[in-house]
Amino acid sequence: MTNNSNNSGLKPDWLRVKAPQVERIGNTANLLKDLNLNTVCQEASCPNIGECFASGTATFLIMGPGCTRACPYCDIDFDRSKRDLDYTEPYRLAEAVYRMKLKHVVITSVNRDDLEDGGASQFYKCVSEVRKKSLETTIELLIPDFCGNWHALEKVLDSKPDVLNHNIETVSSLYKKVRPQGEYERTLELLKRTRNYSPQVYTKSGFMLGLGEKDEEVLNLLMDLKRNYVDIITIGQYLSPGPNHLPVQRFVSPSKFNYFKLFGENELGFMQVVSSPLTRSSYQAEEIQKLMKQYPR
Repeated sequence: MTNNSNNSGLKPDWLRVKAPQVERIGNTANLLKDLNLNTVCQEASCPNIGECFASGTATFLIMGPGCTRACPYCDIDFDRSKRDLDYTEPYRLAEAVYRMKLKHVVITSVNRDDLEDGGASQFYKCVSEVRKKSLETTIELLIPDFCGNWHALEKVLDSKPDVLNHNIETVSSLYKKVRPQGEYERTLELLKRTRNYSPQVYTKSGFMLGLGEKDEEVLNLLMDLKRNYVDIITIGQYLSPGPNHLPVQRFVSPSKFNYFKLFGENELGFMQVVSSPLTRSSYQAEEIQKLMKQYPR
């Protein structure tokens, strides 16, 4: 199979982002600053920050901004020091969701390997507080692997999120390079355990292209995710945050992204595969509400 891609160092035309509405960005940023909240949009230098902020949406980053892991693809700051949890954070996050009138909220976190439960209790409290103030808002959690602490996973699932997302990030052969503190099989097990423990929860995972994977490996990855009961997949182009991060090995064309989408939906039967160069794990996540009506649980 050929790789329909662009291997030059210059970004291709399909990776250009439209200029956002500055006023709407400012309103969202000011609200987040007022409530002292972090977003993955800002901390991870997401290319869609303009579009999302302009539409009044954001993916909240709890227990941060520093992360106890130093994955070489990620732009979030590394911080191994032990930090106490901010127990006011769930209340402030719930207030932001209420003020922004969000129909769907995504809550993610940095890795907190310094905590006994990896921060599972903070996820639980955030969901609980959002439910109190915004009963109709659907909630998606994008969680770390908790170092394989399955009791922590169950604690998170006991909060009854609508969607549980854990990104696999890349193919198995690249794990030691891309996610040196993660494990490919552990990620698959987390997703499988989620379905077994909470069958009503929609499961989701995502990964990047452009790190050196082969097309055949991507197809095998999709099959692994299907075998472990994942409903929704996101696939996007890896963009290196800077010279100290992993370089881009190839720029994958939109047609190749569409090929993986069609393979996932038509051949494997995923509920949805969102696949494009600028797709990120929580980009346009609010569309899950349509899927929940189409595929009720």
